[in-house]
Amino acid sequence: MANLSLMKRASSLFLNQTRSILQKRNAATQAIKGHLVEVSHNDNNGITTVSMGRAPVNSINLELAQELRKALENAVDNNSKGIILTSSLASVFSAGLDIMEMYKPDIKRCTDFWYALQDLWLSLYGLSIPTAAAINGASPAGGCLLALSCEYRVMVKGEHTIGLNETKLGIVAPKWFQDSMISTIGYRQAELALLKGMLFKPEEALKIGLIDELASDKNDALAKCEKYISEYAKIPAEAREATKMSLRKENLVWLEGNREWDTTIFVNYVQMPQVQEGLDKYIQSLKKKAK
Repeated sequence: MANLSLMKRASSLFLNQTRSILQKRNAATQAIKGHLVEVSHNDNNGITTVSMGRAPVNSINLELAQELRKALENAVDNNSKGIILTSSLASVFSAGLDIMEMYKPDIKRCTDFWYALQDLWLSLYGLSIPTAAAINGASPAGGCLLALSCEYRVMVKGEHTIGLNETKLGIVAPKWFQDSMISTIGYRQAELALLKGMLFKPEEALKIGLIDELASDKNDALAKCEKYISEYAKIPAEAREATKMSLRKENLVWLEGNREWDTTIFVNYVQMPQVQEGLDKYIQSLKKKAK
């Protein structure tokens, strides 16, 4: 099994390099106040549940991205057997990126926000331990990205939807968003979904492989995620980790090698007049709905 040994060493080296970069970036970040993320650990099975709790819809801003990444990495450092990502909100997993991070942006904060989102994805997508998403509600755009970054997805039945719907908002999903979907549902299905900005109800998402199971409620979703993670108890961890890194390394390496370019594209894009106009219209429509 020399190949497995080589794969393990290569995976460990890549993970250590990634972790080092994230730690250096984190060292320059001030401590985050508040409780945007709730963490619980089951001593019986060794599984950690990480719940997003930024009301009202878990929109991902700079602080949530930073705190969520820290929670994930702490779970690994504490030898968790696996991580379940979910939401503490009643009917939403995550509504995606916080538009206010992009609307009339402060360039420094906008840049920091994108770095934090990249860090979060690199951590979640590259975690060596098993990961599962208990999707208990709406999960468009960035919310879908978080779910795609996990190995396994269980979605509660209902009228809510999941998908990368950026084109409908006049936005282009970055390459690493696209690659996450392509890796999950295949190129052709992803191409159609991305071009049309499609959102899928749970049954539709199951049919195309965007999710792996349906659940009757959140507790059922959590139980099915726990079952998935527990299935690895009898599989050698080194072989599992090396296989996962072999499958995911290409996407991880791409972002690591193109972070500055990707950030420049994002920051320049959100400053375009037509993008700001579109965001303004969307925000005004939300205000009207709230009245």
